[in-house]
Parts: sequence; C-alpha cells; structure tokens
Amino acid sequence: MSGTVHPDNRPLFIQIKEKIEDQIVNDQLLEGEQVPSTTQLSQFYKINHITVLKGINLLVDAGLIYKKRGVGMFVAEGAKEMLLRTRKSAFAEHYVVPMVQEADKLGLSTDELVQIITQLKGSDPHES
Repeated sequence: MSGTVHPDNRPLFIQIKEKIEDQIVNDQLLEGEQVPSTTQLSQFYKINHITVLKGINLLVDAGLIYKKRGVGMFVAEGAKEMLLRTRKSAFAEHYVVPMVQEADKLGLSTDELVQIITQLKGSDPHES
C-alpha cells in the first residue's frame, strides 16, 4: 500500500476503509487478490491493530472483502463494480444535485451547464 493516513476529522478506521476502497477502484487491489493483513496495515500506518481491524470489518460487512480462515483477506468478486455504483450515486447526490440547484438559481440553461462542464474537462461534447 502506498500513501499515508492523514489527520482529518474522520476516524482512522474510516480512513483505512477508504484507502482500501480506493485501491480496489484504482485496480491496485484486484478481485480475488489478497488484501494486506491487519498487522501489515497497522505497522505501515503506525496505528493500533484494533483500529485497522475495525476498518477491515466494515469492508467485510459491506461484502467488499472476505476472510479465508488461516489464509488472509481477499477482494470479493464484484467489489469494484459495487464501489463504483455506490460512489457514482454519492457523487450525484453530493455534487451534481447541488450544482444543478445552483445553476437553476443562476438561470443557467442545461446547454450552458453542459458547456461549463465540458470546458472544465477540456473537451467538446460534439467531438466523437
């Protein structure tokens, strides 16, 4: 695993959970692949083993990883698809809905809104 757990307002176990989710989404951890052990994670991030286990258990409860007794933890089949679906829904709810509401307040048309987004992404929607 690369990166660090940064101090922020979220509990460390949530940050660990999200780091592993990011690695699944970014294909750093593939379906069926072994996840670093709680010991490895606690040593790498220099945090308590119980804190790491709490984050791992959230992933197990969500069906994103599974435990093989005596072997380790592995990324579940369909984990990436499940995460992408969840994140896309959250993206729409947290970013797109407020953006559309603000666009309505400003009197922006759908075409104007699409044009702004297209310019920010650096491409023309009419180019194929």
